[in-house]
Amino acid sequence: MTLQSDAFNEILKLMQLEPLEVNLFRGISRDIGTERVFGGQVLAQALLAASYTVEDRQAHSLHAYFLRAGDHDAPIVYSVDRSRDGGSFSARRVVAIQHGRPIFTLAASFQVDEDGLEHQFEMPVVPEPEKVAPIGLLARDEFEHLPKSMQRWLDRFGPFEFRAVRGSDPDRPVPQPPFKELWFKLHGQLDDDPRLHRALLAYVSDFHLVGTATLPHGISWVQGNLIIASLDHAMWFHRDFRLDDWLLYVCDSPSSSGGRGLARGMIYDRKGRLVASTAQEGVIRLRKENK
Repeated sequence: MTLQSDAFNEILKLMQLEPLEVNLFRGISRDIGTERVFGGQVLAQALLAASYTVEDRQAHSLHAYFLRAGDHDAPIVYSVDRSRDGGSFSARRVVAIQHGRPIFTLAASFQVDEDGLEHQFEMPVVPEPEKVAPIGLLARDEFEHLPKSMQRWLDRFGPFEFRAVRGSDPDRPVPQPPFKELWFKLHGQLDDDPRLHRALLAYVSDFHLVGTATLPHGISWVQGNLIIASLDHAMWFHRDFRLDDWLLYVCDSPSSSGGRGLARGMIYDRKGRLVASTAQEGVIRLRKENK
């Protein structure tokens, strides 16, 4: 079995929640070689849990807060509150629980399919993904010294492939404007279930986003002195899409202050359709050197 199929099957397994009781689900975690559960994983699982309590309507927005670091060695229980079911919209609130304490909350809204007025920002003019080199996050000798779990996370043949049109080299960070564009896609073919596509887009939307706020400062997580962690995450789904084809993530960061950085993102498909928008604030701190 190839690394591609291993990673693809692994992420699909993460999306398989176990029903425990009405409005109660349990999910497993993935060890990515860090001390905490990846925020995008909790985001995706919580959205799926909410989706499983809604019929004949799809998520159009979510707002989430990361409260505590998750333990990747323990399952996560998702408790769903069916806040409201109206004629066109349904609202859900989800609390993710580990070791008896909430680690994450999510509010999501779902809507029946409707026709209406349409407009969007145009997609930036960028090279096609086939003309952009895959991201190489680390030199091979450095990469091979990382834990195997983190190698699966960072390798270009992990569950997603990223191709940066504009951004930074984490090995050689230099100050630059707070803008980033990168193509990404899932390695593997997904079923047509829009709930799965939206959950996995929520998962991958947590990559690279708040890191945009570090670009003007010429800093990188590779240097070892940067503390960066998501505080919240918002997302809006505008149009249907497929995650197993290339999507373009266009990110910017309008501000950093008070130990926090704000980043925004727009996600386009290859035809130039704006399919989703994101916003995220995160902690951005430099470790103080011991004297």
